[in-house]
Parts: sequence; structure tokens; C-alpha cells
Amino acid sequence: MKQVKIIHSEEELEQALGRMSKLMDIDPEPNTLEADEMDLLGLVIEHYEQKHYPRKPTDPVEVIKFMMDQQSLKRKDLIPYIGSASKVTEVLNGARNLSLSMIRRLSEGLGIPASTLIQPTVKKRA
Repeated sequence: MKQVKIIHSEEELEQALGRMSKLMDIDPEPNTLEADEMDLLGLVIEHYEQKHYPRKPTDPVEVIKFMMDQQSLKRKDLIPYIGSASKVTEVLNGARNLSLSMIRRLSEGLGIPASTLIQPTVKKRA
């Protein structure tokens, strides 16, 4: 097992990713030195990436549109989850926020995590 260190630079990140790739290729058995090294590398890589490449919150409307595309749904298919056709249009255009009941129904019906739907909608400029 190589010594795992905190990542401080892009070069160190590339080295850690290379080592992680090698470990994944050998697919170590659980509770071995290699498996522990892989777990530790995952943690330090994640820490570096969160610090240097923070993710923007996901726009719930974009997630809904993505799920509609993936499931070949039309706007009318969202009526059971959102309400009327006009509410669907308002939500998809960013003019109406999702209510708690909409979030619950969309989460259960489309399989979108409620935590994603709770995020604020990114308002589009006219």
C-alpha cells in the first residue's frame, strides 16, 4: 500500500487518479491494504475536487425536463404531479415554484430525489 497524502495540486490530483485507476483495475478484495488505499484515495480526491471544483446547485426545473426527456414524457404527462396544464407551464417556465405536494408527487412518480427538487429554481432573464 502506498502512502496516501492530502492533494495540494493538479499534478498530485492526476497522480492520485492514476493510482485509483490502477487499483480499480485489480478490484481488490474488501478489508485488504489495497481496498483501504482505494477508499482513502477516494476521500482525498473528493475533498480536493469539492474544494477546487464546487458544484453549482442543480436547477429542479432542468432536472424535471431531463427526466421528461429520458422517459419520453410530454407536458401533459406532468399534470398528475404538478396540477393543471397552466401550472405545469408556469413551473417549466420558472414562473411558479414547486409546492411541497408537487415535490412529493414528482419525487415518487418520476424518481427525482426530493432534495434535488427543493433547490431554488434558477430564474431566467428575459
